[in-house]
Amino acid sequence: MKPTESELEILQILWQKKTATVREVHEALLEHKNSVYTTTLKLLQIMFEKGLVHRNDEAKSHVYTAAVTKANTQQHLVSKMIESVFNGSPKELVMQALGSSQPSAAELAEIEQLIAQLKNN
Repeated sequence: MKPTESELEILQILWQKKTATVREVHEALLEHKNSVYTTTLKLLQIMFEKGLVHRNDEAKSHVYTAAVTKANTQQHLVSKMIESVFNGSPKELVMQALGSSQPSAAELAEIEQLIAQLKNN
């Protein structure tokens, strides 16, 4: 399971809203990009066929929910990225991520706490 960039945008909306009609997904997409309603509809149909979303068609409008969790999707995508971009090295991913932006003090504290937890396991 590897959602496309457009599918991932739709999943982000569904993870936030929990359930949404095609129109609701489309309106959310319009907030940050130009999109055509029929494209949104087609993407949701494809995602349903791929098993990325569930569809309830009992009401007049189809209602969609994510069939995959945000955590599982993130884990899968990060694992793929580590393998394909960073030669299997999580350290290189972390170094690149921390070097490309300035984390806040709170974020650094959370990272340090996570490292401490990993050391204790």
